[in-house]
Amino acid sequence: MVRLKGFQELTPVNEALEKFFETLQPKRLNTVFIPVEKALGRVTAKEIIAQINLPPFNRSAVDGYALKAKDTVAASQFQPKTLRLVEKEVVEDGEAKEIWTGNILPKGAYAVVMLEHTKKMDGGIGVLVSLTPGANVSKKGEDVEKGEVVIAAGVKLTPYHLGLLVALGMEKIEVVRKPKAAILATGNELVALGDKLEPNQIVEVNSIILSGMCAELGVEAFSLGIAKDDENEIREKISEGLAKADMVITTGGTSVGVHDLVPKIIEQMKRHGVVVHGIAMRPSMPTALAVVHRKPVIILSGNPVAAVIGFEVFARALIQKLLGTRNGARVKLKAKLTRRVAGVLGRRVFLRVKVVEKDGEFLAGPIRVKGSGIITTMTKANGYVIIPEDREGLRKNEVIIVHLFDNVTGEKRENV
Repeated sequence: MVRLKGFQELTPVNEALEKFFETLQPKRLNTVFIPVEKALGRVTAKEIIAQINLPPFNRSAVDGYALKAKDTVAASQFQPKTLRLVEKEVVEDGEAKEIWTGNILPKGAYAVVMLEHTKKMDGGIGVLVSLTPGANVSKKGEDVEKGEVVIAAGVKLTPYHLGLLVALGMEKIEVVRKPKAAILATGNELVALGDKLEPNQIVEVNSIILSGMCAELGVEAFSLGIAKDDENEIREKISEGLAKADMVITTGGTSVGVHDLVPKIIEQMKRHGVVVHGIAMRPSMPTALAVVHRKPVIILSGNPVAAVIGFEVFARALIQKLLGTRNGARVKLKAKLTRRVAGVLGRRVFLRVKVVEKDGEFLAGPIRVKGSGIITTMTKANGYVIIPEDREGLRKNEVIIVHLFDNVTGEKRENV
């Protein structure tokens, strides 16, 4: 009956994370070399230094004619400057050579006139505009200079990074190995998708949600399946996860009821055990953080939204440590709160909101919450707001910081 009294003491969020990392001492994972074309979303292991200039030579930025800018002084539609067309490698005074976008600039030329700013004339062209030196020319090293750091270490690679790497002639890149996460769901009431549902049973959804969140962060996740509320079964599956993965994430069995067995089992496994159990936050208060055999175990609530928020706060921070990421944080924006919301003194509240753009400003409408198991609070929301532990709530029209996890639309605000 002692277990039914609830948590006697809750650890603040920041303190819980500090204790967890102090015990775990997480380090960036080792590195691997992979082809550039397969590096989307991977994290750079070290800074990338350009070995060549980009562009590697002076080249035309347009289709037109390469020439000397001084030969176009005072040129206009009413008084075009006539230049001789040549095909040789060197452009001299009074001459122009046809050139296409990306072509190397011929010797002697230091400007390019666009095709539409010329007209054909006998034996040459008429230039209809006056040009300055360097006009319509991409100069050698203008984009990237040889020896320049083009991508820092710890950067999650975007399609644009890959394009730059290919332009620099790189075929392979050193990246941080993908972390592996083993996900275990616990509870007698859970069944796998497709299995027959008995009375008082529900389909297990947390593993698919958490696997997706792992994938977004560049983590390879695999399921350990569902463990019933049996100590031996839970212990066996956690041990399997520790053997195969860099981290284990469990859901369910982490409160203080008679069937909440996971923290107890972790304590029995030792080699550190539970670091924190019971965190001053809403939702996800029953979250526990543990270290077993030098590997992290994040024990999340069985309620889907609570599991999501627990993952967002603790697993996300851990994964960033393992990857050494510099650009892995959520996008944030300032928005005006559409109505007053209450907080909980002493607890950090993660309020789900729907942000829309209306009349040039961002408005954040709180999603009405009935419980931490209501999955639609996440599908209706596109971000969350943190209500600090020392605030009783947030005021209507207060400007707040929203952590976005989906796009902002300009449609009419939903009635939330």
